[in-house]
Amino acid sequence: MYFVMDGEYKFDATKLKDAHEWCRSSVGGLMINEEPKLVVSNTFTQEWEMKPYYELADRYGYRVHSLIVENRHGGVNEHGVPDDKLEQMKNRFEIKLI
Repeated sequence: MYFVMDGEYKFDATKLKDAHEWCRSSVGGLMINEEPKLVVSNTFTQEWEMKPYYELADRYGYRVHSLIVENRHGGVNEHGVPDDKLEQMKNRFEIKLI
């Protein structure tokens, strides 16, 4: 949502760090305000990227459910991410089984 302006998605790689911080901060604020259910939609490919959200959930008593979305239908990504970047993300994807 950080990159949505006037209803249009406008990605800017130079602001990616700010976008991630905004997302974590927003989730933390919602948890502090005891929002009953939250959905964090992000491109987590490695465990360390999710760790801050797990820590927030522990701190505020939330249970986490993680969903892995696959492109089994051959659809085009909604944000126009180049194929080479998608391949990089796919290659660094890790699953931590608990």
